[in-house]
Amino acid sequence: NPGAVLGGSCQLPEVGSPLSLGQPENYPAIAKLQMDMTAMAFACDITRVATLQFSASTNNRPYPFLQYDGSPIVDDEHILGHQPDNDAAAWGKLRVIKQWYAEQLAYLLGKLDAVPEGEGTMLDNTIIMLGSELARGNSHSHMDAPFILAGGGGEFAMGRNLDLSSGGTDVPHNNLLVALMNAMGVSATTFGDPAYCNRPLDELWG
Repeated sequence: NPGAVLGGSCQLPEVGSPLSLGQPENYPAIAKLQMDMTAMAFACDITRVATLQFSASTNNRPYPFLQYDGSPIVDDEHILGHQPDNDAAAWGKLRVIKQWYAEQLAYLLGKLDAVPEGEGTMLDNTIIMLGSELARGNSHSHMDAPFILAGGGGEFAMGRNLDLSSGGTDVPHNNLLVALMNAMGVSATTFGDPAYCNRPLDELWG
């Protein structure tokens, strides 16, 4: 962005030497670069909204940089996710993989928290959502899917665990997306297919 002025917290990220995008062992370094660029794009006010998608939705990659039971995880994650519930090895490997993704979230939060902004940090003025389009791969279920909100939260009451599966009424995750838009000043009442969006997720306001 020609309008970005370097200085203070706005600096060119260190990108290092070129990496082969097709090599699975480079996946962590590529992910780190993407998160570094996202944090710097915020710090330089190049953008105020970003989406980070790790791999494709079917994600056929192995994870040779991670280990399960003393061995590198060279399995296709998509195939692992389609194994039956009683396949302890497959779900053990998936736990290791999902933990790694949680660690990436922690890294991004740390990058944002390291940038002073106003009376706090950039993290205090940011809302981050971590989620997936599926709750379980082997059944393609969308039910009881976990979502994580992190950051300052703005109007939301943060630091809670909300279980929206009780009461016998399914709560579409589109309601969460409407609440996020409303919190950022967008007065929309639906997101995506209106048939799967019936209200903002009012529970986020506490």
